[in-house]
Amino acid sequence: MSQETSASRSRGGSRDNGLAVRAAAARALAPVITSKGSLTGLDDHQVVARDRALFKALCYGTSRTLPRLEALAGKLLDKPFKARDADVQALLLLGIHQLLYLRIPAHAAVGETAGAARLLGKEWATRVLNGCLRRLQRESTKLQAEVDRDPAVALLHPQWWLKALRKAWPDDWRAICEANNTPGPMTLRINRRHGDREAYLNRLIAAGLEGRLCPHAPEGITLETPVDVLALPGFADGHASVQDESAQLAAVLLGPSLAPRPGARVLDACCAPGGKAAHLLELFDIDLQAVDSDAARLARVEDTLARLGLAATLAEGDATSHDWWDGTPFDAILLDAPCSGSGVIRRHPDIKRLRRSSDIPKLTELQARLLDNLWPLLRPGGTLLYATCSVLPEENAEQIERFLARRPDAVASTLADMAWGRPSGAGRQLLPQPDSHDGFFYARLEKRPA
Repeated sequence: MSQETSASRSRGGSRDNGLAVRAAAARALAPVITSKGSLTGLDDHQVVARDRALFKALCYGTSRTLPRLEALAGKLLDKPFKARDADVQALLLLGIHQLLYLRIPAHAAVGETAGAARLLGKEWATRVLNGCLRRLQRESTKLQAEVDRDPAVALLHPQWWLKALRKAWPDDWRAICEANNTPGPMTLRINRRHGDREAYLNRLIAAGLEGRLCPHAPEGITLETPVDVLALPGFADGHASVQDESAQLAAVLLGPSLAPRPGARVLDACCAPGGKAAHLLELFDIDLQAVDSDAARLARVEDTLARLGLAATLAEGDATSHDWWDGTPFDAILLDAPCSGSGVIRRHPDIKRLRRSSDIPKLTELQARLLDNLWPLLRPGGTLLYATCSVLPEENAEQIERFLARRPDAVASTLADMAWGRPSGAGRQLLPQPDSHDGFFYARLEKRPA
């Protein structure tokens, strides 16, 4: 269920629960606002089941609106909190977010947020938080108008992000920002081994769920309202998975290379969490090897394949080396490269805080190393599909242009007449769309026959 939607349904419960969920959210957000951690560990926080939707709404929503919340906090505080009180700062930001963005009664947003400071062992902060939030109630219109004079505040993106997006997409950068600030829809990938998506859509309707067929991904259905996966018909038995439409297009692009070659040997490098690998196995008769350098993330791939009843060879390894390779060339390689995540900010809003402009050159260097290391593993006549969830040209079109310049045996074969995205160098770029797909880049490369 989407964080903002579910929050409005979690207003009940005791005052003690209200205090506890806000204190837990403050603890989870403190590493994010201090740039020391992300939201990936939210499930590790102890929150009662009935409050988990509100907990996630608070954490994701506050991260999504952080530039504006921090600007308002600066107006409300006489002096900043000390570094050791990042959890109290997080409580203030949580309170501002509730008052401005969530359908939570103001008395709960103020009283329970301020009271949560006691659970953090900082009772002194209760009065400060209460005073700041009540002032925001009184002066909301004036204070918001003041901070919104700064485009970085009004568009909820740090200045360097705005500069990068404006440079990359001078006609689209505002629309990208707006899409980034809206939670992405829940899209399903239907497992064709258990029927087609039209039949599954009927199952959804019978279960009281509404959805629509994705226009570009042949196995995709986007739900009108996100739900818990356990509410999806046949989910536990592998009949459907959650995967954005743009990510499902990897199988569309690799299909022409795999369908005519039963038993094709395929590598999914940097494979976690395993959605694209699973999709390929659902559709094609292939011998798949999946490699990832993170053992914990590789375990998630194993769990995904087990739920779907699929099999692959999994290996923990660094795709910038050959230590894990048995020496047999691959017919196709999927390189879903580590990137800035600039195309999926709406799903991971902490990226806006945690990513730095200095990270981009490091990422482009890593992407180049991965391309150069994996290319020799591809047989002559084989296909490599390069993918990122980025909208930055230096990671995408420019990266592939540089690769083609140094590899005379590589030929771009990305189709120019696709119904989705737009041409971008030798590849295809999708920009994030409200109520539709994430931002993504694909480039299909063929190795010249020997």
